[in-house]
Amino acid sequence: MFDRLKILYQLQILDDHLDELEELRGDLPNAVVSLEDRVNSLKEDIRRKDKERLGSVEKREENEKEIEKLKANQKKFKAQLYQVRNNKEYDALTKEIDHNETQISKLEAENDSLADLSKSLAVEIESIKPMLEELKEELKVKAADLKEIVKANEKEEAKLSARRKEIQDKVKKPDYSAYMRIRKAKRGMAVSTIRRSACSGCNNIVPSQRQLEIRRNNKLFYCEHCGRILVSTEISEKIEA
Repeated sequence: MFDRLKILYQLQILDDHLDELEELRGDLPNAVVSLEDRVNSLKEDIRRKDKERLGSVEKREENEKEIEKLKANQKKFKAQLYQVRNNKEYDALTKEIDHNETQISKLEAENDSLADLSKSLAVEIESIKPMLEELKEELKVKAADLKEIVKANEKEEAKLSARRKEIQDKVKKPDYSAYMRIRKAKRGMAVSTIRRSACSGCNNIVPSQRQLEIRRNNKLFYCEHCGRILVSTEISEKIEA
């Protein structure tokens, strides 16, 4: 049991050091992620708007071809008016001419709307680009700052992480589950010791009888106030020495 408790305290000490390295990065990791999300969002916005703009251009080109075709038919139908032999043929041609005129007007109106849409989208895209460039520059600076901090500590962090893996492999699964649960709930500190008769985690007094039991190092105890795992000063002093 002594070794079981000692390993848990060793794990806490290693995690404390890793947390300190993490704190050196400050809010930079979150800032970089946030900026990356915003940059990607603006890029996607530009891509979507440009796709819509190109779609409107293609549709206008299709409409122009259809208008040319309809106008050619109009010319042909109007020429045929002089060759009709009866009112039935005349009515049929005029009806076709009127239909074509309606279609041409409809397509021309649609093209006007598409032209306005294309122009509006182009303006929106151009208004987004400066914001995108500004965010990209800010991201570049913060990413470089973060990279510098990580690089300055990467050897120490790798060494601590490797050591942590060794210690973790020695921890019993139930103990590790409890450790991680408490660590998450208590802002990183899952294991505390006795200092001046109090829990070093919450500073609440530990009853004398419980202190005596903890000093025996033969059982896993939890602080009655904060729920952290408690180890004896014998163990903490041995690890911190």
